[in-house]
Amino acid sequence: MKILSSFMAANVEGADRISYTYSEIDKESGKILGQPKKESFVVLDGELLGHITAVRDYVRRHKLQEE
Repeated sequence: MKILSSFMAANVEGADRISYTYSEIDKESGKILGQPKKESFVVLDGELLGHITAVRDYVRRHKLQEE
């Protein structure tokens, strides 16, 4: 079984990309199998792009605005 441990959205060369890290876990024992693995993909799904845009806009509005 795979357990997601982290993910990040970034704009790389004009395209949104998701990078993520996961661990493989033995279903029976719960032991971690090997080192965490890292993967990434370019986001092509319109719904997912909308979610990324919403998070990015939230951060800009609520965390980057001067008071």
